[in-house]
Amino acid sequence: MSSAKSWWKEAIVYQVYPRSFKDSNADGVGDLRGIIQQLDYIQSLGIDAVWLNPIFKSPNDDGGYDISDYYSIQPEFGTMQDFDELLQGLHQRGLKLIMDLVLNHSSDEHPWFQESKKSTTNPYRDFYFWRPGKGSNPPNNWPSFFGGSAWQLDETTGEYYLHLFSKKQPDLNWESPALRQEIFKLMHFWLKKGVDGLRLDVISAISKRTDFPDTDTHDFNETIRKYYSNGPRLREFIAETKRNVLVHYPNVMTVGEGPGITPLNALDYLDEKEGLNMIFHFGHMFMDQGSGGRFDPIPWTMNDFKKVFKTWDDAFAAKGWGSIFLGNHDFARMVSRWGNDREHWEKSSKLLITLLLSMRGTTFIYQGDEIGMTNTTLRSVTESKDIETQNGWREANKLGMSEAEFIHRANYSGRDNARTPMQWTEEEKAGFTVGIPWMPINSNKDTINVKQQEQVSGSILSYFKEMAQLKKKNHALTYGSYTMLTDTPDRLFAYYRQEGKEKFLVMLNFSEENLNFPIPLTGKRVIGNYPDTSEKLRAWEALIYKL
Repeated sequence: MSSAKSWWKEAIVYQVYPRSFKDSNADGVGDLRGIIQQLDYIQSLGIDAVWLNPIFKSPNDDGGYDISDYYSIQPEFGTMQDFDELLQGLHQRGLKLIMDLVLNHSSDEHPWFQESKKSTTNPYRDFYFWRPGKGSNPPNNWPSFFGGSAWQLDETTGEYYLHLFSKKQPDLNWESPALRQEIFKLMHFWLKKGVDGLRLDVISAISKRTDFPDTDTHDFNETIRKYYSNGPRLREFIAETKRNVLVHYPNVMTVGEGPGITPLNALDYLDEKEGLNMIFHFGHMFMDQGSGGRFDPIPWTMNDFKKVFKTWDDAFAAKGWGSIFLGNHDFARMVSRWGNDREHWEKSSKLLITLLLSMRGTTFIYQGDEIGMTNTTLRSVTESKDIETQNGWREANKLGMSEAEFIHRANYSGRDNARTPMQWTEEEKAGFTVGIPWMPINSNKDTINVKQQEQVSGSILSYFKEMAQLKKKNHALTYGSYTMLTDTPDRLFAYYRQEGKEKFLVMLNFSEENLNFPIPLTGKRVIGNYPDTSEKLRAWEALIYKL
């Protein structure tokens, strides 16, 4: 692991999903002015940077990840003036801004694609992947992330275009030098404004198998690894981006999102001279998905979970740097997935916060997780606002699955869970809006909200702030070595963090059972999610000792 210190290694990053954060103009949609109104709250958390999901102009087929204009702000989020004011407001508070750039695909409403589909000889034709079909079939059998074929026939020229996601999200062809120049141009535009970091969406797929062989596996995650990601020119494309853009902004942080990245190829993305600063891997996020992907849940064990953290920490032992997250806009709520969101809701929320802020790697926390927001409950597919769930149901229905069974699965793993509006108060619309919210607010807003937790000293929110300060004051929790204790019960996750003479023991009981301490305790308790100590680790107890 690189020993060089930097702001982004020490940062705690707070992820804001703008549509669901705060609505300032009563249209029911969160916006930039809403975020500006809450900047003091964001600062009060003790975080260092804000990551904003895409705010660019978009038809919004896939929550703004389908961009039709990279240079302008989505009108329902506000104006470029609002953006400039938000950036200034963050910087005045000593906070940094990380923007979410989608460079693997655009919207089909982007002018590039509108030109590209006009004729086979259009100058923009090779900005996308166009191929003739095989007889009356698509060019190959690749499945889309959102169900169905990854190819769409366009009547104008009779050829198919590739879309790994929605058919309104055609994949950009990085093999085209002209396209790459356009991408570098738009990156310069935002970085010149003073943006401090970039999250690069699905960066693992910008180089794919361009000979387009059929996939030989029914395991979707295996298809991603073998065909969609980690392609032959990946390192070259990232290095070129570094030379043309990133080298001019030495303090800017880059984090690549990486479905298909494995511990074996992770360092391909992270070369200090030619690569990104860090990546999001999905080792833990995909481990409860069967071969059918998101709506094909399989059991997972605590040993699997612990192994993911060890494997990835080992991957960055000599060089590179990792990111630590347990939830985001694409997955279920952290406490509903990894904790117990019923009788042990408060304790398990605090336990997961302890894990996030004591593990080696840059911490990313998703809005609402600092107050323990939970999954929502859809009663029917028509209530879902997510294209992935809608398409998933169409595919499941074809295979004969009942709607009740599909909804049960979507309520476990669907993306709607993370996208319900932020719960600010116990009021009818949770202080999110005075209009009609764009999606229903979780019914537990009365008991889980910011206002209430700001008034209680032992709340999840106050624990998050305390844990953030602990991480900041103890460099060992950022740069220290990570050593997992192996001879422990399955449901006990215990590890050391050590830098020089400073050594911490972190103990996390992921169960309702009372468990013995893994070693005789010496030293001083620095934080815990129970107010006192006991002879044993109690249900969902988290404890950190300084040894």
